[in-house]
Amino acid sequence: MAMTAKELPIGSKLPEFCLPVGGQAGQWCSVQAQGKPLLVLFICNHCPYVIHISKRLGELTRQWQQQGVQVVGINSNDARTYPEDAPEKMPVEARRAGYHFPYLLDAEQEIAKAFNAVCTPDIFLFDAAGGLFYHGQFDASRPRNDLPVTGEDLSAAVAAVLAGARPPAEVLPSMGCSIKWRPGNEPEGWV
Repeated sequence: MAMTAKELPIGSKLPEFCLPVGGQAGQWCSVQAQGKPLLVLFICNHCPYVIHISKRLGELTRQWQQQGVQVVGINSNDARTYPEDAPEKMPVEARRAGYHFPYLLDAEQEIAKAFNAVCTPDIFLFDAAGGLFYHGQFDASRPRNDLPVTGEDLSAAVAAVLAGARPPAEVLPSMGCSIKWRPGNEPEGWV
C-alpha cells in the first residue's frame, strides 16, 4: 500500500542516533556528520518504490558525498515479517544498487519513530547545523508512471544546502511503501 510521508517542520533538529551497519561489523552515529550536511534515507531492500530509484540514488549519492554531504540509509522494516529486508541481505542490496554509504539497521524501529518516518523511501536532508532543510520526494517518477528517474527534486535541495541558500519553498512529500512495523510496535496514531 502506497503512503505519503508525514510532514516534519523545516528546521527540526536532527535526532541523535547510533545504529549498526546491516549485515556487517560496526556502527554509524549521527555525530559523525557534525558540521556537514546529512542526507538520511529510510529505504529497504524489497520496496518497489525504492528499487525504482535505487540505481540513480546510488549515482547521485556518490556525487554528493564527494561534495561533502554525509549520506546514510536506514532500514527500519521488520525482517521477521519481511525476510527480504533481513540484515544479511542489506550488503547484497547495497552492492546491487551501487550504494556507497552506510546502510544501517533500525531493528527496534525507534529511529524511524524519532524521525516520524512512515514510508520507503522517506528522505530527510539536514544542513550543517543539524536543522532539517528538506523532507520530500526524490523526484516525480514512480513505478508504472513512465516518468524518468532523475532525482531532480532532491538534487535541487542538495545544491541549495551546499550553496547556503534557503530551503525550497514548495516540496512534494515522499511516497512509497509503508514501513513494515513489528506487530504491536506501530507508532501512536498509526492507521
